[in-house]
Amino acid sequence: MTRWRQIEGVWCLWPAKPIALIEMIGGSYLASNPQLSYRRLLEILSKKNLAIHAWSYLPGLDHQAQANEAWKVLRRTRKQLEERIGETTPPIRIGHSLGCKLHLLSPDGGRNSKTLIALSFNNFTAARSIPMLGKIAPKLGFRSEFSPSPIETMRIVNERYLQPNNLLVQFGEDQLDQSDSLLECLQSRKNDQSQKIFLHGDHLTPASAGVRQNFIGSRNDDRIRTRNLLELANTIYEWANK
Repeated sequence: MTRWRQIEGVWCLWPAKPIALIEMIGGSYLASNPQLSYRRLLEILSKKNLAIHAWSYLPGLDHQAQANEAWKVLRRTRKQLEERIGETTPPIRIGHSLGCKLHLLSPDGGRNSKTLIALSFNNFTAARSIPMLGKIAPKLGFRSEFSPSPIETMRIVNERYLQPNNLLVQFGEDQLDQSDSLLECLQSRKNDQSQKIFLHGDHLTPASAGVRQNFIGSRNDDRIRTRNLLELANTIYEWANK
């Protein structure tokens, strides 16, 4: 039986002898309970002896503050794992959707990680992400844009993000993906080694079956969904062991 534990809002799976550590930040509301919403993917990776640290959060407008908080709590949790296994473990950072942006805004610029795997990156405005907000915010007189904004986010990535080794995963049926713009931004940096690959699936492929069914209402694609999820897990494992 897989046993999750929670440390400071980080959901953890620790194999007996982990060969690497994954620090996961999920997308928007999926990340409120990552041990459930990404359970199948993360437990597959844990069975491959990858330790899992998945941060739990609720989305807000101040993405920089959330990125800073994620970095702090994940760093503290990583130290507890290192005390247990007796060695330093550079993390493999994985983001899904908004989680990619939060990793990219990490205050260490990605320096203390082995790599970033960005699943279904998107960088929408608040008005597109939360349509009702764009309608009511002007009437109420408060800010209705994310901080940093989409344009400012790309500038920060170009100027401050230092990790050269990034894998961008775009799913074939994902209508929300903006990986092309991120790849262009990353590759404009000196000595960048970022790559983009296509996998089968859609924006919710990383999420567990129950979550997908709640969103798309289909219970008839179990075989295809399982195939896509295993393809994603194997891709992550292979990239982590490069």
